[in-house]
Amino acid sequence: SSKVDLSIQTKDGLTFPSCIGLAAGFDKDGVAIQNLMDLGFGFVEIGSVTPRPQPGNPKPRMFRLLEDGGIINRFGFNSVGADAVEDNLKAFREKEKEELKDNRGKRKTEGKGDDADGDNAATLLNSSSKILVSVFKSTWSFFFPPISPQPRSLLGVNLGKNKTSTKETEDYEIGIEKLGKYADYLVINISSPNTPGLRNLQQNEPIRRLLKVGIQKRDELPRDSSGKRPPLFVKIAPDLDNSEMEDIAKAVIELGIDGMLVTNTSNQRPSTLISDNSIEAGGLSGSPIRETSTECIRKMYKLTNGNVFIIGIGGVGTGREAFEKLAAGASLVQIYSRMTYEGPGVVSRIRKELSEILLQNGHREVIDAVGLDHPDIYWDKKMSRAKKSLENEKVFTDF
Repeated sequence: SSKVDLSIQTKDGLTFPSCIGLAAGFDKDGVAIQNLMDLGFGFVEIGSVTPRPQPGNPKPRMFRLLEDGGIINRFGFNSVGADAVEDNLKAFREKEKEELKDNRGKRKTEGKGDDADGDNAATLLNSSSKILVSVFKSTWSFFFPPISPQPRSLLGVNLGKNKTSTKETEDYEIGIEKLGKYADYLVINISSPNTPGLRNLQQNEPIRRLLKVGIQKRDELPRDSSGKRPPLFVKIAPDLDNSEMEDIAKAVIELGIDGMLVTNTSNQRPSTLISDNSIEAGGLSGSPIRETSTECIRKMYKLTNGNVFIIGIGGVGTGREAFEKLAAGASLVQIYSRMTYEGPGVVSRIRKELSEILLQNGHREVIDAVGLDHPDIYWDKKMSRAKKSLENEKVFTDF
């Protein structure tokens, strides 16, 4: 995998160190962010987070479809609430800053080498000894180069709506205002099937009102050290018809939303399901919706002419399945159900398999696989990247 660059960048320059991430729903309250990042995810999305605490639906509310490789859940946005999650995110960011500061201190100390003790070192070593030490260090570094620090994984915050809320946009405004400053990206979730009326917000007029307010609220957030604010994404369902998908694509483009998560869980029950648990109410995820979600990605990529950043979700359990999502038009993929079945080892396995598939197809960067199913859009974008690269080289040469 070291031969393949799995990182990818948004239009505004936000770099995801790996295209494999963890979907929302696994760590709803932000209590295990760093531990999950340490498993090898390029990004971890917490939530969905509601403004006020709520217990969600009665248990049992999650069911494995072992024979089908799927899961049905009807959690109902169980959440400790935005205040408690804010405490968790604040603690995470503070610890992250401390570790970054410690690492810088260590590198500075290491850089001083044997001269760190000043005159004391000089009294212990004569000139010839110093030369021998220097040669030894150079030789050691040549054969055993220091391990470069890994780029940090990114944090996404997925925002939901309280079950008892009667306001169309207020809950999302609260979430953006309270949690936005801790997030690398934000997600407006209007596609969970387990909150009554939530999916109605995907209709043309409601989604436009919501996304417009969401952008305004996001733009009120403080800028980070690089002068940027977190991109705002919207998460949609796999059960939309063509007309609804067209409306959402137009709204996202016209209002300037930064990206889409395609897709959430499904209300549909494919006839191929054989598990007894398939009769349970809730959203279906995992292998049974893989093809449906991939087709939704393909449609959305085409509707937006490849100009909207897409995170693909739904049934990713192998490198091949991740590659299919990328080819359909996703720039990133998330896993959830497979993590439940296989555990943490699934991350490195998918990453390794994807790297091998990319190399087999002649790609050394994951960006070169995005949109392969759309030759007309794909080659225009590839030529555009090549032209930009040449322009950058010319600027560097001229300088």
